[in-house]
Amino acid sequence: MPYTLAKPTQFIEEIKKSRFIVNAAPVVNPQQAGEFIDQISDPNATHNCWAWKIGQQYRFNDDGEPTSTAGRPILSAIEGQDCDQVVVVVTRYFGGIKLGTGGLIRAYGGSASHCLQQAELIELITRIPVEFHCYYSEWPIIENRLKELDAIIENHDFDAQGVNVSLAITEDKTAILQKNISDITRGRVIIQLP
Repeated sequence: MPYTLAKPTQFIEEIKKSRFIVNAAPVVNPQQAGEFIDQISDPNATHNCWAWKIGQQYRFNDDGEPTSTAGRPILSAIEGQDCDQVVVVVTRYFGGIKLGTGGLIRAYGGSASHCLQQAELIELITRIPVEFHCYYSEWPIIENRLKELDAIIENHDFDAQGVNVSLAITEDKTAILQKNISDITRGRVIIQLP
């Protein structure tokens, strides 16, 4: 089961006189990840290397370090800790001793991994988006059933005919949801799942 961070976290480590400052945060989209990277990156640092993973999407950057010695190990640390919806920025202040490619891989990957190990993690629960329309008279009953099923109502708009509903529900409760909505609407509303 994948995890994300409960809140932003920081880890500082010194390796052969180079200072590595790791900042990690939960994110829900690439734009949020990019904003965090821009906010955390120190232009006075030697390198600001980063990686993020959101579902099947991921990106990483070596920021001037030799290819695949910084960004890729940070991404590997994210995956190794079974994290998702996470961005990690490792800021390095060079201390005068070169680490070599193996040393850089261990330093970036290790410090990112240590940061995620000490972070407070929360389990990610995968939810499926669902949309439907019902009559006004049906909405209060449906709304109560949605609460019983722990569905997250993301949006509901009222129009002349009734209510347009957008929600997210865990996969194990979709069959119950489909049956409830069909029963309440007497088969008029059939939920189509993605």
